[in-house]
Amino acid sequence: MTVTAELPVPFRVRSLVPLSLVSAAVGLGAALAFPFMSLFLSAEVGASPLALGTFLLITPLASLVASTLLGRLSDARAVRRTLLIVGAVTGALGYGLFAVLRNYWVLLLVSTTLVAVASSLLPQMFAYARQVLERGGSTRAPLIITGLRTLISLAWVAGPPLAALLVAQTGFTGLFAATGLVFGVVALLTLRLPEVAAAPPVEEDVEPVAPGPRPRFALSVLAFVLLQGAISLGVVTLPLFVTEQVGGTTTDVGLIMGLCAGLEIPLMIGFGVLASRVDQRVLVLVGAVVGLGYFGAMLLVSTTWHIAAAQVLNAIVISAVMGIGISYFQSLSPDRPGYATTMFTNSATVASMLAGPLLALAQVLTYRTAYGMSLAMSLAGLVLLLLARPRTT
Repeated sequence: MTVTAELPVPFRVRSLVPLSLVSAAVGLGAALAFPFMSLFLSAEVGASPLALGTFLLITPLASLVASTLLGRLSDARAVRRTLLIVGAVTGALGYGLFAVLRNYWVLLLVSTTLVAVASSLLPQMFAYARQVLERGGSTRAPLIITGLRTLISLAWVAGPPLAALLVAQTGFTGLFAATGLVFGVVALLTLRLPEVAAAPPVEEDVEPVAPGPRPRFALSVLAFVLLQGAISLGVVTLPLFVTEQVGGTTTDVGLIMGLCAGLEIPLMIGFGVLASRVDQRVLVLVGAVVGLGYFGAMLLVSTTWHIAAAQVLNAIVISAVMGIGISYFQSLSPDRPGYATTMFTNSATVASMLAGPLLALAQVLTYRTAYGMSLAMSLAGLVLLLLARPRTT
């Protein structure tokens, strides 16, 4: 069988500096816009619970479609750098419009077009990094990819507190204007990245792999949809829960989210080290169990410092489930790493889609009930992971 292999190109660590800056900037843009989106739609735009849930459902669906189509295009042609630039420019335009528009339907249109295309930045960036590393013959690809992920976590340390400050001082206009500016910077940084051209084909004998049904993989996908859905619902609910039910401020929201992101960094690195020694499924199971503790605690908290203290548990959940998730999926399907990674990303997108209508339901009831829903999803996800155990022979 003939496959296409890429010829090695001299690899230099310094060549990762522009890509590292892109990674940090993309993370900062997301960390500014995402945490306060539900509060923006509810308080500033005046969206009803149904409208809020619809917005948070349709937006990730549009992002899923855009990322999938652009991913296929980037695999077929040497245009990944160009797509990174397009994603950054559409992000700058989209969030620039968010700064000045307050009509729900127009914002929904912007979110499902410009912002949806911008959502392809993250998967395209990691795909670009992997392609550069593979062509350079680097043996440190997993470590470097983890480093890029850590930069995104660092951006989430600074992003939510900065977003809270911007909302307090300049309102949502200032917040989204700053977000658009960050995406503009991403576009400029991406211009410094070289396009990775397709390599000449190399003859290589590879054993054919029968696709076959993979029930363990399917169970794992469903489990991660539920586990990440619980995490996503908890994140989008937090600003509303803190400000409208616990009596906190937007500054409190920013500090709490920044604290969680800060805790994730050493935990993610630690789990990454453990993943080479301990079964990755075990680490994910640990995260799922801790998730039961976190969401259970959020049903009982009554002050902002209670919520801040609970972020220790939340950081463990996010680091184990979302930090180890890609490696876990790739271990389930080692012959199809691209497919496995895509399924992990898609599970996260579907999870975000679940969070929208559930938040709308919690808005009708009380925001605290959202954490009860997250608790139920975590429990169901844990059960599915236990059912997805390896076969013993």
